[in-house]
Amino acid sequence: MIQDLLIHLVFMGYAIAFMLGLATLFTWVERKQSAIMADRIGANRCYIRIPFTDIKLVAWGLFHGIADGAKMLLKENFTPTTYDRFCYNLAPWLAAVPVLLVFAVIPFGGTLVPGNLLDIVPFPHLAQPLKDFFGARSYQMQVARLDAGILVVLAISGVGIIGTILAGWSSNNKFSLLGAARAASQMISYEISMGLALISLVVTYGTLDLNEMVRYQSGILYGALPTWGIFMQPLAFLLFLTAAIAENKRVPFDLPECESELVAGYFTEYSAMKMGLFMLSEFIEIVVVSALLVTLFLGGYNLPWLTDAGFAFPNGATWAMPQPAVVLLQVLTFTVKVVLAGCFQIQIRWSLPRFRYDQLMRFGWKFLLPLAALNLVATVFVRWMNL
Repeated sequence: MIQDLLIHLVFMGYAIAFMLGLATLFTWVERKQSAIMADRIGANRCYIRIPFTDIKLVAWGLFHGIADGAKMLLKENFTPTTYDRFCYNLAPWLAAVPVLLVFAVIPFGGTLVPGNLLDIVPFPHLAQPLKDFFGARSYQMQVARLDAGILVVLAISGVGIIGTILAGWSSNNKFSLLGAARAASQMISYEISMGLALISLVVTYGTLDLNEMVRYQSGILYGALPTWGIFMQPLAFLLFLTAAIAENKRVPFDLPECESELVAGYFTEYSAMKMGLFMLSEFIEIVVVSALLVTLFLGGYNLPWLTDAGFAFPNGATWAMPQPAVVLLQVLTFTVKVVLAGCFQIQIRWSLPRFRYDQLMRFGWKFLLPLAALNLVATVFVRWMNL
């Protein structure tokens, strides 16, 4: 139906704009947050001048992200003398596109009833055409509603390593190849711990559907705490966060790039927008990891006691809200949580020193993996005792 197609096109457009917009914002947060921690001013030079005036809009350095994108687009594209053309050109897309696809299964809001969006307008004749067009149709605010959303996340996120390996191999550069080998072993090692942490959540929530996991977290634990994953599975939260940062190859796990050893690692021979895609995919992955953290451990788009009809408090009191207001509040809640989770990841990046490579592998195999396995065994045992 045309209505379904229209709504899903809107969802896809919103998801892409959300990821690219926040990724650009996080490039600014990276600079300003590190500057604050180092007692510096940070990005503040790029500006836009109002035409025919001397007024310069600096906006705390927010325009630096736009300047970076323009620079990447306009730079000359240099390529190695000897390289595999097809794999060299394919690698940046294999690194960036899977990151975008993961967001498709993440719910960023509750149930949307398009026909009711204009109910808050004081003139009913303006809302009637929308009701006639959409009728009583309702949509979950999610690009792809899949019963096995967690499996899709694991499957698609594992494709990104192919782009990294191809970039290092096709460049015909020993430093790039070494960076690709490091990235492959690192991402495979930490993905096992991430998978075990996610299985613990599946056992806890009893579902593979990300939307059902969010609904599960809308309850109350011990009469006071929300049933968020961070309270029910605190160890799984730490394991997932650590493994996700390692998967994204950020400090303290940035050994595949490691400028002091490998020039720039697996994308040393890339320039212009091809290099920009690798760098942008890193910040998009911060957004996606933050969205997954919010969905799995921080209640998703929900606030405590918030339902699709408004607030329902434990004492029996209710606060009914119009459907457009509930949808807006849910989307805003999800966005704020994702921004805070992304800023926390950037805080970690500027707080911890880089591991040596042997320390990185030892930490993954001898510390994280046993912890993840023990957490899974304990979760299964507790679940079995409560049956």
